[in-house]
Amino acid sequence: MIRVMQEQLLFLYKFMRAPSQIGSVTPSSVFLAKKMLEPVQWNQVRSVAELGGGTGAITRHLAQVLHKEAKVLVFEKDQQLRSQLSTRFRDFACYADACSMQLALQREGIDGLDCILSGLPFFNFPPVLREQLMHQIETTLKPGGLFIAFQYSQQMRKQLSQRFDIERIHFVPLNVPPAFVYVCRKREVS
Repeated sequence: MIRVMQEQLLFLYKFMRAPSQIGSVTPSSVFLAKKMLEPVQWNQVRSVAELGGGTGAITRHLAQVLHKEAKVLVFEKDQQLRSQLSTRFRDFACYADACSMQLALQREGIDGLDCILSGLPFFNFPPVLREQLMHQIETTLKPGGLFIAFQYSQQMRKQLSQRFDIERIHFVPLNVPPAFVYVCRKREVS
């Protein structure tokens, strides 16, 4: 309970310092984490990235469902949060910049990702940064791979549908604020 309170206070502090980077006043709820992980057949996933690991609200659930051979890359821009993630999840590779996903995959010896989970507040970002991130996601994800992102609105729907097949959008009311989970699949190369 004390750890949860510390995470919530740290998250609030980080939000107040950089609301456009953090996107919410509290970490993701258990309900949101489970909805993010639900669409994935984890026994088949060997490479996964989480963008915006934050305090590890989703990362801790991810650690419970992974195949033992899966490689995990967690991207978190905030140095303090990244350091905490690196300490808590020693088997996961932690990186600062999701705009350098391709380089991180090369460094880790991964040819492509089966799944990318994202808690990044895309619509808060400048269009150039948003485009860079979308390019990295699309480039590093294997054909047929899943991109699952939560957002606090449906403003990204059009941009996501231009790059991916949106299989479904779940509304998660038991989160602060309530969130939409986009389940997207990378189109097969034709």
